[in-house]
Amino acid sequence: MQLIAKLSQVLPLQTGQGRNGEWKKQDIIVETDGQYPKKVCISIWGDKISPQQLQPGTHLKIDFDVESREFNGRWYTDVKAWKVETVTEGAYSPEMAPPPPPIPPAPEFGEPGASPNDFPF
Repeated sequence: MQLIAKLSQVLPLQTGQGRNGEWKKQDIIVETDGQYPKKVCISIWGDKISPQQLQPGTHLKIDFDVESREFNGRWYTDVKAWKVETVTEGAYSPEMAPPPPPIPPAPEFGEPGASPNDFPF
């Protein structure tokens, strides 16, 4: 999946030691454009992004995967970026955001699928 959004917050870098060596994870908060903006927390593992790209207010093009896992009967969802690029000022416009899905028209009064309680007004 892909998302173009404005970086609004950079959370503290997390590091640790695992059985495969040292790991690091950077979480960022981005905000989508559109009539109903959404905030999304995205995790970036390893060295997939440079600190120079993490300037609040910049627009990022993020390729990511969504993964859910179960632990003790509860489900947890992660949004993990695998590629992050800075969108240059001239190359970005709010029109680049994907359009909302179309709303199908309501059935006309008397059409199949219309409820007998539907009124034509």
